[in-house]
Amino acid sequence: MDYKDTLLMPKTDFPMRGNLPNREPEMQAKWEEMEIYKKVQERTEGRPHFILHDGPPYANGDLHMGHALNKVLKDMIVRHKSMTGFHSPYVPGWDTHGLPIEQALVNKGVKRKEHSIAEFRKMCEEYALGQIDSQRSQFKRIGVRGDWDNPYITLKPSFEARQIQVFGDMAKKGYIYKGLRPVYWSPSSESALAEAEIEYQDKKSASIYVSFPVKDGLGVLEEDVNFLIWTTTPWTIPANLGISVHPEFTYVIVKAQDEKFLIAKDLLTFVAEEIGWEDYTVERELQGSELDRVVAKHPLYDRDSLVMLGEHVSADAGTGCVHTAPGHGEDDFYISQAYGIDALSPIDDRGVMTDEAPGFAGMFYEDANKAVTEALDKVGCLKKLSFITHSYPHDWRTKKPVIYRATAQWFASIKSFRPELLQAIKDTKFTPSWGETRLYNMVRDRGDWCISRQRVWGVPIPVFYGENDEPIITDETIASVAAIFREHGSNVWFEWDAKDLLPEGFTHPSSPNGVFTKETDIMDVWFDSGSTHQGVLEERDDLVYPADLYLEGSDQYRGWFNSSLTTSVAINGHAPYKGILSHGFTLDGNGRKMSKSLGNVIVPAKVMNQMGADILRLWVSSVDYTADVRVSDSNFKQVSEVYRKIRNTFRFIHGNTSDFNPATDRVQFEDLRPVDQYVYLKLQDLIKEVREAYENYEFATVYHATNNFCTGVLSSFYLDIAKDVVYIENKNHPHRRAMQTVMHDTLMALVQLLTPILPHTTDEMWAHFDHVEEESVQLTDMPEAQDLGAEAEKLREQFGTLMLIRDDVLKALEVARNEKTIGKSLEAKLTVCVPEAYKDVFKAKDIDFAQFFIVSEFTEGDIENVPEHALKLDTVSVLIEAANGEKCDRCWTISETVGSDELHPEICERCASVVKEHYTVTE
Repeated sequence: MDYKDTLLMPKTDFPMRGNLPNREPEMQAKWEEMEIYKKVQERTEGRPHFILHDGPPYANGDLHMGHALNKVLKDMIVRHKSMTGFHSPYVPGWDTHGLPIEQALVNKGVKRKEHSIAEFRKMCEEYALGQIDSQRSQFKRIGVRGDWDNPYITLKPSFEARQIQVFGDMAKKGYIYKGLRPVYWSPSSESALAEAEIEYQDKKSASIYVSFPVKDGLGVLEEDVNFLIWTTTPWTIPANLGISVHPEFTYVIVKAQDEKFLIAKDLLTFVAEEIGWEDYTVERELQGSELDRVVAKHPLYDRDSLVMLGEHVSADAGTGCVHTAPGHGEDDFYISQAYGIDALSPIDDRGVMTDEAPGFAGMFYEDANKAVTEALDKVGCLKKLSFITHSYPHDWRTKKPVIYRATAQWFASIKSFRPELLQAIKDTKFTPSWGETRLYNMVRDRGDWCISRQRVWGVPIPVFYGENDEPIITDETIASVAAIFREHGSNVWFEWDAKDLLPEGFTHPSSPNGVFTKETDIMDVWFDSGSTHQGVLEERDDLVYPADLYLEGSDQYRGWFNSSLTTSVAINGHAPYKGILSHGFTLDGNGRKMSKSLGNVIVPAKVMNQMGADILRLWVSSVDYTADVRVSDSNFKQVSEVYRKIRNTFRFIHGNTSDFNPATDRVQFEDLRPVDQYVYLKLQDLIKEVREAYENYEFATVYHATNNFCTGVLSSFYLDIAKDVVYIENKNHPHRRAMQTVMHDTLMALVQLLTPILPHTTDEMWAHFDHVEEESVQLTDMPEAQDLGAEAEKLREQFGTLMLIRDDVLKALEVARNEKTIGKSLEAKLTVCVPEAYKDVFKAKDIDFAQFFIVSEFTEGDIENVPEHALKLDTVSVLIEAANGEKCDRCWTISETVGSDELHPEICERCASVVKEHYTVTE
């Protein structure tokens, strides 16, 4: 007979190959049909909330690897919380206003000037909604579970209404004001920018030294002395109205090249080398404070340049005499203001010089650099021209340089409540911990927030003006605009007259004739996303404010984390989040930024189409996301191997527990054999480690712990030795049911523990379970580690020693195979000679050491009489010989009992008894 037919071989329909690219979309369709998100929320209703508030991605373009990293991290956290005692709804959202969408329409051929503002805004809205639909399908393909049918979108009327209320609340507290001040201005966008919209790139600039002759030395300086300044922005010279010196610096009058120059003493050597003065003499010294209000002459115009005392002057570079153009620098603006000098900014929205810069009107500011330099040279005031490459601010959207330009803008005052902001940061938990220092320093050092933009696609600044141009912001006007926006949307701001937006019968002293106009600027898009704690968390019944966690890329310390903090503290006195978690950027395998020009872009869609979303998700769990993350094809191949090991572990265990009913066949822990108890103990260790790792957002620990458990504890040990029991013994043999108990609980635990990371695979496995009531593993809770009592440490010590000895035995078996002493390990007779310290482990009852080492015979030898051919290894000495007897055709062990049964002479005594019992039962 064919004894193979008498073995209890694995039986499972769970396929070996994942075929994830095809199987995952089918599973996602099933989830949608069964309304899995809704069912999860219904199951967890009434539990404590854990709210991870989604930072809105911008609604433009396909998803990149940064999107995938971000959304998978969020999804893993929310799934984990929903399976560990929390109610954790997840509402995804989108940021939909701003220049990139305007630009996208222009690139598609839309001629902005041929449409009314309202028409153009409608086109922007339609474009944004189309982008949302595209991105939403891509996020869902990654397996992100959320309220996708009801996301928050910043262009929605209800959101815009809340944003207006946030603005109004800040204005009521005096935090909103309009003022003329230099701000980052982008000529390429024709708009002011906030600090969060600035990025730094290298730029080549002219470096010039320019002399300003003394006009009135006030008895301190002779008129043949020249102030020497240095600048890398020659185009700002026409806007010069002063020179700043430090009151505590020592200055020197230097004679060089037949001229006299005034510079800071500490910078003399540096300046001399820069300009090339070979011979110079110092005529005298004086303190900077003595120079207050000395008057110099502008080198190009018949205009005074006032000398002012400023603490901002440094001795790190330049000359110690700072060219001061109040219309083009923040320090310049404030010191000039203190001296009663108004800002001059002779440049328009497009970066073109105006008539206020005689000789240069009509020139683009960068072209004016050369013209100004030539003009200075012509009048003899250019003392040195060179070029330097330095880090310079650029518009993060257009990637083109920005300038400082004084314009009338709306600001949110930061200094008014900076202490409260800093305290809110201290009250927040940061992962990683350095995030606190980073955000704290940014808020400590930042200036007021410029919130106005000279664009049309955004939320209007809800300010009216009276007949005398006085801004009007009152509780009544804010309430009216918010209510109208909630009903009609913000487009009405550009369609209705001011009187229709104001409360009925509204009057104001600034407008005796009842004539009002509207502000034409829109709000910075960071004010949009910075208001989500009100427009989403407070607006929706299924969420709570403040959120437990904000999770975004590290660039959001200057972006969303910052703007959200500002608006929340301004109106409510606390942060909108209890915790912040940040991740790094995704780079290529060589650590370079991904770009189409380099051809090094890896997109999530490609990974999912080739390998599946669960591979992408497993990769996210494997990396140290707190730093920048490298992405390469080899990364995904390595992760695919780990996935294959996990999947095969699932399949093997399921196949070997197909006839196990946990309700009737379970063996209690105290009745398990020691080896089974040990593996059950290791399972509890895994459960504890994984749950702690999830709590601390250490997903790489989850990845490595489960992989090591599957490979080290299960595949190469327990599941290997289990074959001699679950295949060979009778169906209901106590040892078989014991091992099935451990395997069943292990599989259940692994499936639940890995569900946040591999939801498609674990739900697929769950569908093959016969003895579960829930239709999805997502509708269950994670296992909790059991306390196995005093036996635990004894087991840990005993098997810790045995596993060390096993490592040595495996080495000896490999040597024996190479020497042709044996073929397979079941052909071996094993003699282990152990030192006295290890002898107790072999006295343990209920351990079949032949089975433990997967050999046919086991003997404990005497360490004092080690056989001549034994291998002396780290822990023990091992002798491998050929086992005595014949090979059993059924279990493949070598046994002297083969042939002892007349009915079944080809098999050993153990197998014969099982076969006879088996046929007795079936007959």
